[in-house]
Amino acid sequence: MNDLVRQHTALDDADLEWLHMLVSEWQLLSDLSFADLVLWVPTRDGTRYVSVAQMRPNTGPTSYQDDMVGHLVPRGRRPMLDMALDEGRIVREGDPEWREEVPVRVESIPVRRAARILGVIARNTNLLTVRTPSRLELTYLQSASDLAQMIAAGSFPFPGQQVDMDASPRVGDGLIRLDADGMVQYASPNALSAYHRLGLAADLVGLHLGRITAELAPSRGAVDEAVVKLASGWAPRETEVEGDECVIQLRAIPLEPKGTRIGALILLRDVTELRRRERELITKDATIREIHHRVKNNLQTVAALLRLQARRIESARGREALEEAVRRVGSIAIVHETLSQNLDERVDFDAIADRVLAMVAEISPGRVTGRRTGRFGILDAEVATPLSMVLTEVLQNALEHGFGPGERGSVDVSATRSGKPADGRLLVVVEDTGSGLPAGFDPQSAGNLGLQIVRTLVEGELGGTFDMVPAPERGTRVVLDIPVRTVKR
Repeated sequence: MNDLVRQHTALDDADLEWLHMLVSEWQLLSDLSFADLVLWVPTRDGTRYVSVAQMRPNTGPTSYQDDMVGHLVPRGRRPMLDMALDEGRIVREGDPEWREEVPVRVESIPVRRAARILGVIARNTNLLTVRTPSRLELTYLQSASDLAQMIAAGSFPFPGQQVDMDASPRVGDGLIRLDADGMVQYASPNALSAYHRLGLAADLVGLHLGRITAELAPSRGAVDEAVVKLASGWAPRETEVEGDECVIQLRAIPLEPKGTRIGALILLRDVTELRRRERELITKDATIREIHHRVKNNLQTVAALLRLQARRIESARGREALEEAVRRVGSIAIVHETLSQNLDERVDFDAIADRVLAMVAEISPGRVTGRRTGRFGILDAEVATPLSMVLTEVLQNALEHGFGPGERGSVDVSATRSGKPADGRLLVVVEDTGSGLPAGFDPQSAGNLGLQIVRTLVEGELGGTFDMVPAPERGTRVVLDIPVRTVKR
């Protein structure tokens, strides 16, 4: 809609924002009217109309099979649009139009903002299934008529009340019509069922909705007066009412078709199951975070015990083996610590890589410097945990075997993400400036325990490839190519 309005019309940003608020109420008006809605806006030169938005009803058959958005119509071809725009009134004159052997009643509703008419809503009702309307349908149509008058008068939509159509109750979820005193004139079957679940034993018609809602709310302290006022329809607001076993979402729409309040529409839906699932997810997330926190603490305890044991061993090789185990356990603990702080099973691996690099660099403090370039990005936990161990082993191997006593150098870690979100790749290159690989070294078969761990994790756990080759100038280059799913935050 933004592109169409800016390309074809002279409306400013404030006018466009008003149209956005109107379109956020699009489904409500369409469902109440049992009709298709098309919003037509005059072009910059005033010779044509451009359709910038369209909505089909959920409550009845459509009268437009094709998408109308973007169509241009010369002024004069649809006289009812011209009359509504020029005279600023709702136009219902004229016989039904026939579209593909379907009779369609056409009405035009001017869209007013302050003293200006921004465009015209064409309301198109499919008359093929017309029959004697029920009480529900009469209430819908009367409510639609009231809202149409408010649109023509510039009092609807409500300023600053852009509605989320996915989150707010819809007409079919439940509808209550109130008079000016807040008394229920009509309640749809879904609305009545929702209040029965709240604990109402009688019919709603004839009751004051605000007071009965306050009585049905649980007595856990003073009743919020705002809820009473909202349920009485005095202001355009949304709230939720929670009973002992039921949660009802309410939305109030005051009706002022001629500038005087005549009542209100209350849209409502039962969101009990939705809220129950949300609470379960919150509980599940909290439990998972607590598990990760405890696993991290336990791993740190294991690392501390291994460190104590290493200090008591006189054998240098035994001490080195335990110190390697400490670093392996520590790399896993870093991942679980990060997971314990997140709401999902995903981590920003850049921070983990930096911590692993700093941890391993303690092997040769001050002699070998480490640096990371590129971005690992967001990774799932099942990738992050083995990858942290792989990175620890590769870095540890480079520092221990690439540099002799007293030698200085550097280790660079680079990461590159590529591919589509569903089948992306992560390329990790670890390159040192050490002594390089010994003659005849085969990374796929030779190597110590660390390289065996790397091969097992990369090829088995991560489904990737691993290779070690001489660096272009000096040292060793390790290349990891791993399939990953691209995750956006």
